[in-house]
Amino acid sequence: MKLKHLAVAAFTASLSMSAALAQTAVSDAWVRGTVPAQKATGAFMQLKSAQGGRLLSVASPLAGVVEIHEMKMDGNVMKMAALPKGLELPAGQTVELKPGGYHVMLMDLKQPLKDGDSVPLSLVVEGKDGKRETIELKAPVRPLGAANPAPMHQH
Repeated sequence: MKLKHLAVAAFTASLSMSAALAQTAVSDAWVRGTVPAQKATGAFMQLKSAQGGRLLSVASPLAGVVEIHEMKMDGNVMKMAALPKGLELPAGQTVELKPGGYHVMLMDLKQPLKDGDSVPLSLVVEGKDGKRETIELKAPVRPLGAANPAPMHQH
């Protein structure tokens, strides 16, 4: 029984240490659900980097291609484009990835994503010091019509 308590304590301590070492916090992550045969969707979240840095890339085993995108108005036309150099994360500021703005595009989906599923995501962030960190998370899938569901904090 003592061994079990020791293992739980060690695991909890390792989680606390990794959170303390992390330069970037991720919160309110979610993925928009799909309909059958839909091959792309968006992932959304809030990112906050203590020292500042850049979101370089995102990957998921459920998508063949994952890109960081920006949607913005160009005259009277909404345009979406990949950010090949990643997304700037100013020090101490929250950067929101949301529908109609910055977001992560999951393309060439390997399966439909339905409400209640979760999508594993690996984010690579480079700090101002040049050090890279990989943040692993599971983002819940929300219904197709979800614009911005109630927050669920994660890291």
